[in-house]
Amino acid sequence: MDMLKIRLLNDNDVQLVESWLNKEYIKKWFEVPGLCSIDDWLSEINGRNDRFKFLTHLIVLWGENPIGFCVYYKCADAGEDWYGDTPLSGTYSIDYLIGEEEYLGKGIGKSIIALLIKEIFSLTDSERIIVQPDEENRASCNSLLSNNFSFDTKNNVYLITK
Repeated sequence: MDMLKIRLLNDNDVQLVESWLNKEYIKKWFEVPGLCSIDDWLSEINGRNDRFKFLTHLIVLWGENPIGFCVYYKCADAGEDWYGDTPLSGTYSIDYLIGEEEYLGKGIGKSIIALLIKEIFSLTDSERIIVQPDEENRASCNSLLSNNFSFDTKNNVYLITK
């Protein structure tokens, strides 16, 4: 997976990420009626330099080709309520997707998560990462487990500590 890397998202990437978010196999996990829409994701991306600057938006590259999107953030900055009793101090969360179908089913999701873990755990204030994918998204859940996340049944999240 030496060909895989991440870089900051820029304005030229927004249209491509929008096309990925609107693919049915992605939309079913990223659009949750009454909770989150594709427009919400695009609003966060477009507001990344002001209102949503606490989010770090990244493009996943295979060589020089963009193939996916991911984001990480400090949970304390997000104002969300799905963390249970997980301490907010030092806690980050991630989201990720593979937008190009020919890269699905090849272990790349697992490698994207590994890159995000390395990136986040290089930050001095990071202590843990929590993620709450849809329980039916077995590919995502299995990729987290294969990256040494454990499932915290009390808080209903996947968790890895530094």
